[in-house]
Amino acid sequence: MRSSQPSREATEAVGVSQLLIASSQGEAFPGGNGVLALNDALDDAAMDLAAEARARRFRGPLHGVPIVLKDNIETRDMPTTAGSLALANNAPGRDAPLVARLRDAGAVIVGKANLSEWANIRSTNSISGWSAVGGLTANPYDPARTACGSSSGSAVAVAIGLVPAAIGTETDGSIVCPASVNGVVGFKPTVGLVSRTHIVPISHSQDTAGPMTTTVADAAMVLSAIAGSDPADPATAEADARKVDYRAALDANSLSGVRIGVMRFLNGYSDETQAVFEQNLQALRDAGAVLVEITEGPDMQAIGRGEVLVLMTELKADMAAYLASTDPVQVPYRTLADLIAFNDREPRETVLFGQERFIAAEATQGLDDPAYIQARADSFRLAGPEGIDRLMRENDVAALVAPTTSRAWTNDRDDDDDGQGSSSRLAAVAGYPHLTVPMGFDRGMPVGLSFIGGKWDDARILSLGYAFEQRTRARRAPPVMTARSQ
Repeated sequence: MRSSQPSREATEAVGVSQLLIASSQGEAFPGGNGVLALNDALDDAAMDLAAEARARRFRGPLHGVPIVLKDNIETRDMPTTAGSLALANNAPGRDAPLVARLRDAGAVIVGKANLSEWANIRSTNSISGWSAVGGLTANPYDPARTACGSSSGSAVAVAIGLVPAAIGTETDGSIVCPASVNGVVGFKPTVGLVSRTHIVPISHSQDTAGPMTTTVADAAMVLSAIAGSDPADPATAEADARKVDYRAALDANSLSGVRIGVMRFLNGYSDETQAVFEQNLQALRDAGAVLVEITEGPDMQAIGRGEVLVLMTELKADMAAYLASTDPVQVPYRTLADLIAFNDREPRETVLFGQERFIAAEATQGLDDPAYIQARADSFRLAGPEGIDRLMRENDVAALVAPTTSRAWTNDRDDDDDGQGSSSRLAAVAGYPHLTVPMGFDRGMPVGLSFIGGKWDDARILSLGYAFEQRTRARRAPPVMTARSQ
């Protein structure tokens, strides 16, 4: 994806629907179901953009670039289901503000990506990448292994080359985990940089949308398009003042002389991922970074306990607010209790796992509950001011690094090769930026390196990740891409 050649991109966008149709039906790659639905208006939109490009009229830096949206993000020309049959007819005919910004920049919205249903918040025993609407999204490097979630389809669509960019959403790990295990770049921005209006919610404290691409430069270009204030989302009040041209801010030499904190207090990673991480720490040193070992961090268990109550409480309230904004004929459900009752009646929803988290959320006492208010204050304080901020200040570092997670686990529940290690919680609970960049392979499966910074440090984190990427160039396309090119 190169903004210097928009006419080429617009021309290529015209034919992307044929590739997507084949791929969404599982014909073009072994781990199908990355794309849940196609935009019926795709060909017309692409042809219009191609004609404008030939006339040298460009709408913006993404002119003609095909983009897939996670199917919890509303677009005026497609339903938005969050993977649930309860929202199968949810088509209010409106664009989320971030989608309007993509269109203004010239992007082509080609379809919706599959996801972990309800962004993986329904059950404690859910299957990442599975939804009742879209089925299971599998990992293209090994279809027997997970694509992680909840932005599974967004990551896979980019990994196998269906689109150069996709939009995912994250509450805790839902962009960075699937990006890491599918070998792509994923960026979770500072909460409040990108509007959440008309996105099916979990938590107003932690939710954000962000780009998933094959390169940091492409992620920066997409972020520049979608960032900005939205009067309907109070968290974004500072976004216009804080946003910059993130692509222009990238510097391949930005690691030189910069102090980077290594989060040794995070554990649980596989031996193979840890070995890859150590190799990449040397790559950071070779790029001129000064590495600072950080062996003691905040109380991660206390942060986790607070986070659970926050997410459950906000899910109940925020979901009701979202459902109230939908067409009651299309979506006759107004509360989380209504969704729980629907799932109880619909066997296709609970054939593989239940809805324990929905039930736990329904039992919470509301946003004015003192226990919730205290949990939010404590978990944010431990993750943000006394977590990331303190670690950066006391160690005089510009960013923190760790493995994003280990290799993708298998989809066999009885297999002991399960998920191992995660770096997502601190940045998720604090609402701070988190970038994952491919750093190598664990038993043939991709793994990523995480860069984490303070609030509004988005440009610096992207630039540091870009410098790392330019030096290492660790990404390798999955086998399906290799086979397709032969």
